Amino acid sequence: MPSPIGSTSSPLSSRGKSLRTDATPTRRRFLGVGGSLGLISAMGSVGVHSSLAATPNVDTPNEKLRLGFISCGGRANELMGRFEKAGGTTVTAVCDPDLGRLERGKQRNPDATTYRDARELVGDDNIDAIVVATCNHWHCLGAILAMQNGKHVYVEKPLSHSQWEGEQTVAAARKYDRICQMGTQQRSDPMQAEIKKFLHDDGGIGKLTGVRVNRFGVRKPIGRRDTPLEIDDAVAYDLWLGPALDEPIYREKLHYDWHWDWNTGSGEMGNWGVHVLDDVRNNVFRDQVKLPKRIMGGGGRIGYDDAGETPNVHLVYFDTGDIPVTIALSNLPAAPGEKKSPKHPGPGSGYIVYGDGGRLEGMRGRAVAYDTDGKKIVEFKGNGSVLHQRNFVDAVRAGDRSLLNTEVEVGHHSTGWCNLANIAARVGGTFDRKIAAQIDDPVWSEAVDEIDAHLQVYNSGLDRDEFAGSSLLQYDEKSGTFTGDSANEANGYLKREYRSGFEVPELS
Repeated sequence: MPSPIGSTSSPLSSRGKSLRTDATPTRRRFLGVGGSLGLISAMGSVGVHSSLAATPNVDTPNEKLRLGFISCGGRANELMGRFEKAGGTTVTAVCDPDLGRLERGKQRNPDATTYRDARELVGDDNIDAIVVATCNHWHCLGAILAMQNGKHVYVEKPLSHSQWEGEQTVAAARKYDRICQMGTQQRSDPMQAEIKKFLHDDGGIGKLTGVRVNRFGVRKPIGRRDTPLEIDDAVAYDLWLGPALDEPIYREKLHYDWHWDWNTGSGEMGNWGVHVLDDVRNNVFRDQVKLPKRIMGGGGRIGYDDAGETPNVHLVYFDTGDIPVTIALSNLPAAPGEKKSPKHPGPGSGYIVYGDGGRLEGMRGRAVAYDTDGKKIVEFKGNGSVLHQRNFVDAVRAGDRSLLNTEVEVGHHSTGWCNLANIAARVGGTFDRKIAAQIDDPVWSEAVDEIDAHLQVYNSGLDRDEFAGSSLLQYDEKSGTFTGDSANEANGYLKREYRSGFEVPELS
């Protein structure tokens, strides 16, 4: 395992050699932005920094873990606050290709070194651990480059933009022996252990028979331009794109709405879906089910004439070989012009576990169990504090990845459910109700009828062209590939095309 913070030598010093694979030294230059920014790094080669990994500076428990942040956007700022409250850390470097955001990051952390290029930040010897809070398409490359440079990593969810690159990130953590945590913070809520005990040890709702997962939350259209979006001069767009393809953007805003573009995001499934599906993997399956064996689903961009590509309505069935799972997702209001989501069983962002003796409804920070008559059995209350960030810091200090609540391999599998769900919405033709009816699961059948009725309000339906659907896809966990019907098409989405100079390295 990595040397704990406080050890007398660098984690990589015993290797006796540089980690750098690119012999060409990277370049740095000084850029002033209103006099407020210090050192800002320019473009450099993708590779590993020429120096050894940063020697941990924490010689006593009272000294602080030095953090470098890749991104100074909204989520990064939230995480800066969380790590500050968690204690035991200091931000020594910040990075963002957008000078406006970078300046705000510098204002929040006046003593931090500033970079525009993440590939330069990872080589900073004044950093012990790196927080990756970028767009989804940068998560894996940022994390891998950080670990190659001897840094520990806290990476936001979803871990990966494609299943293949998630595998490489797990391999990097193993090869470079680094602590790597994914940011599904519910994992660190003590409530989860109580729920698992109730469901499994106590048999609180009897034998578990099925799971319904929800993400219902209204989002507005993102607009559609007639001409490509002009990128502000303050944004180093080549760095912002990184691994993503250089394609014209027809939405109104560069930031945040990248979520709904397949080139850079994973849609609502990878945004909120990963949280609730991770809860299910944790509490229902206790992580014993890594990935589903069969997947059927469909999705579409319904009711919005905008530039978004990812589904705003999404429905997927997961055959786990044990307890079946269905997820239903919608960003549409109940009807055009309304503000609230359509009616649905259970929480809007959460899950329902059904048993022969009742049900449990779980969500962030709360869960309630009912018997078969609808009488409340027990209620669980969660802790929405900074325990996940503290968990990461504690694991780094101890040099023990087993302490992590969402270690990178756990995060890879939970993200994998979302990656496979997105693939199900991108292959095949229209959703086939006859194939869906062959699945013998009442939770799935109810969700199919419910989503179809929801779409009818928008003059659409599951059998309409705008709602694409897969057959029952077969996934082989050992090979990491689809087999059988539609396998060739589905396998084409397991790995993306990378832009030259920003390729995710093959390590597994």
